Formats: sequence, C-alpha cells, structure tokens
Amino acid sequence: MNDRQSWLDQVAEDILEPDRPIVDPHHHFWKRGPFGTYLLEDLWADTGSGHRVQKTVFVECHAEYRDGPPEAMRPLGETEFVARLASRSAADRTAAARVRGIVGHADLRLGAGVEEVLQAHLDAGQGLFRGIRQHASWDASDDVPNSRLDPPPHLYSDSAFREGFARLAPLGLSFDAWNYHPQIPELTALARTFPETTIVLNHLGGPLGIGPYADRRDEVFSF
Repeated sequence: MNDRQSWLDQVAEDILEPDRPIVDPHHHFWKRGPFGTYLLEDLWADTGSGHRVQKTVFVECHAEYRDGPPEAMRPLGETEFVARLASRSAADRTAAARVRGIVGHADLRLGAGVEEVLQAHLDAGQGLFRGIRQHASWDASDDVPNSRLDPPPHLYSDSAFREGFARLAPLGLSFDAWNYHPQIPELTALARTFPETTIVLNHLGGPLGIGPYADRRDEVFSF
C-alpha cells in the first residue's frame, strides 16, 4: 500500500445520501505530478467508493504541456492529454465517473491574441473544453508562497489581462479564479466589469493562515 492510500485510510466515514448524483467540479490528472501519478484508475478508485459521482471536471495543473515554441500554445498539450482520458472514460461502461469537462490554461495577458489559443483549446477538447484558469495568487508577504506561475500583483486589473478576459464569454467559456482572500475585492471588481462571464472561485477564495494572517481566523473568514 502506498503512502498516499495509507494516509487516506486513516479516516473512514459513512456514505451520506449514496443515491444523490454528484458532479466533482475540480480534480487533476498527472503522469509525473508533485504528488505522484494520478490517472483514470485513481479517479475511479476515489469516485467508486460509495458516493454516486457520475461526472467530473478536470482543472489545469500544468500536466503534459507541449515542448518547445510557441510558448502560448504549450498548454494545449494538457487539453489533448485530458481529452484522450475523457474518451477512454466515456468508452468504459464500468467506469464510476466520466470526465465531462476540461478547464485549461491560457495567458489572458496576450490580450486579443489569446483568442487563437482559446480556439485551439476548443478544438483539442473534443467538445469538453469549458474554460480557463489563470493563477492570480500573490501576496506581498515573504512568508506566503505565491503561485507556481509567479503572477504579478493586481493581475485582475491589468489592461492586457482584461482584454484577453473579454474574449471568454463570446466563446462560451468560464473563468476559474485562484487567488488569496485579500484579492477577493479585485476579483469582485473584475466580475462587475464583466457580468456576462461565469467566474468560479477556487479553494474558498484562498483563505490564508500563515505569515501576517496567522491567528486571525475569524478576521480572515469575515473578509
């Protein structure tokens, strides 16, 4: 038994409402990820443990990017990788859950030029491509690690980013927001500027409890 499974098996809980259909809206796949390998068999083991998880949505995690230029098109490798897994999940009648959505990555700071990347994602996604996630998780404190994508401060107010963001809704695409809780007002301002764009706030808005936010739980959650 691997260490991950041993850790998961520490707690066993009763299955609540086993007949309720569920869509898992956020998971990853990796061949060589930071937490090891996680592919369809792992997903099926998790979703087939008692709850009725019928469909899932993959969210970008820098998996299987293309090698080489053009840089802007490298994330297409991830969408192609997940589309293949989704096809396999659709074909397997014994599967506990089927991958029915893909949220990929594109750098919206390309402005109007990002539309070419978005169209390529839509083509590669085989009808499953749903939206974009671009990390904005940044904090001024040295005690808070910023996103692996090293976003600049105030990404949501960047004019080039907003020009690219404006291309999402006309293509029927959503935006997954990954930021820390002090950045929620910036995301709110973005949402008010683009009310036609569906925004999914990831990870409860990124509440911080380290560095200058340590021991301030009530304040953080009332933000």
